[in-house]
Amino acid sequence: MSNILKIIFSAPLSAKFGMLVVLIYSIVAIFAPFIAPYGEREILGRAFELWSDKYLLGTDNLGRDMLSRMIFGARNTIGLALSITILAFLLGSLTGMIAAALGGWVDQILSRIVDVLMSIPSLIFALLILSIFGTSVPYLIATITVIDATRVYRLARATAMNVVVMDYVEVARVRGEKLGWVIRKEILPNITAPLLAEFGLRFCFVFLFISALSFLGLGLQPPAADWGSMVRDNATLITFEDMTPLLPAGAIALLTIAINFIVDWMLHKSSGLKDVS
Repeated sequence: MSNILKIIFSAPLSAKFGMLVVLIYSIVAIFAPFIAPYGEREILGRAFELWSDKYLLGTDNLGRDMLSRMIFGARNTIGLALSITILAFLLGSLTGMIAAALGGWVDQILSRIVDVLMSIPSLIFALLILSIFGTSVPYLIATITVIDATRVYRLARATAMNVVVMDYVEVARVRGEKLGWVIRKEILPNITAPLLAEFGLRFCFVFLFISALSFLGLGLQPPAADWGSMVRDNATLITFEDMTPLLPAGAIALLTIAINFIVDWMLHKSSGLKDVS
């Protein structure tokens, strides 16, 4: 624990800012029902009411409290993005390491499948699949997981290929160790740093991708609160010089910037470079 605190305190100001933002967002997402002044789906008054003591950020197009929707939107959007990123990493990193360790026809088949999937623009692929099968949460998770896993596969395979040719991996194979042991004990520990950095970048991609789909009406469906759909539903306020629709957009941008600050710091640390004084 003391080592973790020492690493955190030694981080640059930008990384500390990023960690603070992520901590605040996490607290808001976890304790949303206790923080929000009203319910997520509760219709309280007239549509598009102005900011007031009763509704700190006004109401949306259906008369729901914008502040409460923003808070519950953090839980829904961040929770969904984190779940998809974890699933994508499990699928992409595992298949990437298997392809690198086995090589031959297994590597060729997996790589060609990934090439085909990556050749289709991500947004067009998602729009096509969700238009055919529907926009339920399971299909949304499965679609974005497959899209994101292809990028993780490429990184995991590329980094693992540099490890499988090492002498200690050959020794383990000659010793009769099984594939699972080689991946778990020899390959994974040596590619953890780039995978962790990529995890942050992939989370940002998924987070923005979900928001974009929701803005287009194919993400999280009403009445669930989602920052992307909140921008779309309240966009008409901008014509009246009301900046309320920009608040969920700003929340998306702030979290993305914060995570990128943390990722930049992690990449700098893993590279072994010293800070220039």
